[in-house]
Amino acid sequence: MNNLKIKDVRAILTAPAGIDLVVVKVETNEPELYGLGCATFTQRALAVQTAVDSYLKPFLVGKDPRRIEDIFQSSMVNSYWRNGPVLNNAISGVDMALWDIKGKMANMPVYELFGGKCREAAAIYRHADGSEPAEVAEKVKEFQEQGLHYIRCQMGGYGGRSAINRKPEGALPGAYFDADAYERSIPILFSYLRDKIGYEVEFLHDVHERLTPVRALGLAKALEPYRLFFLEDALAPEQIEWFRLLRQQSATPIAMGELFNNPNEWKMLVSEQLIDFIRVHISQIGGLTPARKLAIFCETYGIRTAWHGPGDVSPVGHAANVHLDLASPNFGIQEWAGLSEPLQEVFPGCPELKKGYVYLNDQPGLGIDIDEKKAAKYPCANKVPEWTVTRLPDGTLVRP
Repeated sequence: MNNLKIKDVRAILTAPAGIDLVVVKVETNEPELYGLGCATFTQRALAVQTAVDSYLKPFLVGKDPRRIEDIFQSSMVNSYWRNGPVLNNAISGVDMALWDIKGKMANMPVYELFGGKCREAAAIYRHADGSEPAEVAEKVKEFQEQGLHYIRCQMGGYGGRSAINRKPEGALPGAYFDADAYERSIPILFSYLRDKIGYEVEFLHDVHERLTPVRALGLAKALEPYRLFFLEDALAPEQIEWFRLLRQQSATPIAMGELFNNPNEWKMLVSEQLIDFIRVHISQIGGLTPARKLAIFCETYGIRTAWHGPGDVSPVGHAANVHLDLASPNFGIQEWAGLSEPLQEVFPGCPELKKGYVYLNDQPGLGIDIDEKKAAKYPCANKVPEWTVTRLPDGTLVRP
């Protein structure tokens, strides 16, 4: 393989679970040697596809796929302007695929290339939602029966999604929520859960940037008695200076960052130890290469990982998350949306969930493949979800 070269790079779009996914396939001039990577930016899937097929492919064909670092760095600056979600996801698809190829060449799982296992499996959390505390509690009990110890609890989705009956005439469409009602409801929810479930289970909650900074601070303080594992995205990325005040006045553990595009956006939060967990959509920051560096940076400051793992991460991306989970001493928790039967059919080799832990199959590379014929049976809808257009009761647009 002295003359190993990249022969082709292409984006594959599929939606086996009804969510648009983007997977990049990097093929080499060595027969049957290829890699897969996640490039899923579900709200702009076609833009990522164009970035991969029209720009990265001509830039990368003919290059040596073993030079992962050089390809990552040169791909990031080749367009001159950088650090946007479309380009980062496209680069991530390539980056993960190159690590997949590297592992296959070494006949090792990718986590072995990162120094080997720190643990046999990754503890996960899943999402319990309901319209009232009792309904949430029932879903928590269901997850407990499945062996889960970590459960994220919401009530009515992000921001509560309570019915808004006071819109002005002519109010525009969108996902309306009442921030005040939401802030009042969440301590009530966790008081109920601790009373009915107890303190043996770890609870999490995602604010999803639905509160003003002062309101977010009040919520973090109000939740202290209920001992959350973490409170996620209490503030928007544009308001990170407020984390200093949040840290000074609240002992609730904080997770932050799924909307960040550049690993440097965590620099202040980590170096000043203002958060406890990094929330990272790995494809959003460019793939495994920058994510591993970020995890090592966080280890120095005692900050743990909690990679983003919702439905709009492909099974390839979930596998990449778990490879990092197993190899990182500062692993915290892994979000897990669940992999439906259609997803597992399209992506053979998916990680397996057993009693609250996710296991890899220990095959070389990322250990996951794609059946392109089956993937083609699930075309993408290319629709932007309404929840991204969030509004206050008077119709004012707010950032999710």
